[in-house]
Amino acid sequence: MAARPLPLLSEYLTKMQKELKRVMDFWLRHSHDEERGGFLVSLTRDGKVYDTVKYGWLQGRQVWMYCKLYNETEEYHTDQVLQAAIDGAKFLKEFFYRSEDNRCYFTVTREGLPIYLQRTMATEAFYVIAMAELSRATKQQHYMDEAEKVLSSMLHWARVDDSQLGRPYLAGSPPINSMVIPMLVFNVVHEVCGTDEKLAAKYREHTDWAAEQTLAHVQRGGTVVLENVSISGEELGGCKGRHINPGHAIEAGWFLLQHASLTNKQHLKRVAIETFMLRSFERGWDEKDGGIFYFLDVDGYSPTALEWNMKLWWPHCEALIAFLMAYQETGEAKLLEQFGRVFDYTFSHFVDEDHGEWFGYLNRDSTVSMDFKGGPYKGEEQTNVCLQVASMFQDVYITASRY
Repeated sequence: MAARPLPLLSEYLTKMQKELKRVMDFWLRHSHDEERGGFLVSLTRDGKVYDTVKYGWLQGRQVWMYCKLYNETEEYHTDQVLQAAIDGAKFLKEFFYRSEDNRCYFTVTREGLPIYLQRTMATEAFYVIAMAELSRATKQQHYMDEAEKVLSSMLHWARVDDSQLGRPYLAGSPPINSMVIPMLVFNVVHEVCGTDEKLAAKYREHTDWAAEQTLAHVQRGGTVVLENVSISGEELGGCKGRHINPGHAIEAGWFLLQHASLTNKQHLKRVAIETFMLRSFERGWDEKDGGIFYFLDVDGYSPTALEWNMKLWWPHCEALIAFLMAYQETGEAKLLEQFGRVFDYTFSHFVDEDHGEWFGYLNRDSTVSMDFKGGPYKGEEQTNVCLQVASMFQDVYITASRY
């Protein structure tokens, strides 16, 4: 095995551990709604609440994240963190979840009155992973039963019939294979199963299906990952068919790599790394100003989405996880180099050294576009990337120190 650059690995690990504490402190200090329950996530740069609407997927993420920290770290294995997760889950179940159809509202008022129900299953996904991780934190089976109940509906919507989500299929808009659907199945099933091999075997059919559906997005002789393809796995016409979401493709890559490692599929590992991660990153990286573009058109046309050339926090988070996971799997220096490229850009532009937490949205030239720390689509995801990357680096560093 080639020698690892130990001082560099140690520096990355130290920075990630420090950043985990800074980000977590921000959310513990500013987001808890002590009066009404749940979490207030619309926070200004310095943590002031600018809107009291509550978002289901962000409530679910925060419960899940607190439980992850409680379960996997010594520093946050505290009664405060666990109780915050339990209280958040109580609000989530009481006000976001609909027992009659296993749907979850996207938004509710501060008090819990429903505002909006999306025609996707993203909020349900975060509800499921919150309950599953809370079950492990509390050692209470009823939370896992809740998670599996809603997961069962999600799998039905993904694989059999999604009409319950309320999205009508019109003559000019036939069903498509959108990569987000198998990605949700991958992520949610993995989080529900955790390290439980019996559960993993129970859901293996579904993760195999998700892998097959995700691989259908590799088009043009294996040179590109497209966001949307036909149900039969063929390239679509028009803007929708040419659409590339580099962050999604990179994220799908580490989902596939995770699945390939669990099922010992060597060829799938290479496709995950070379096609989904490296080629998508090479296409998505802005050589002029740095950072990963939000959207691209495979034929080089200007994407129609006005925000196409912005730099968002989450694709960079996914790239950090993906390249470090791939490096951990293979030991290939080029993967650590790409990790370092993303790391340097991320810590130079998204991290707010003055107030803590991260900015979420940058202009193409990498200046801050919106300086709030939380909103309709951005919550405490950085906590997860800091935890996951720090955890992987500890494993990588221990292995590297042997050589």
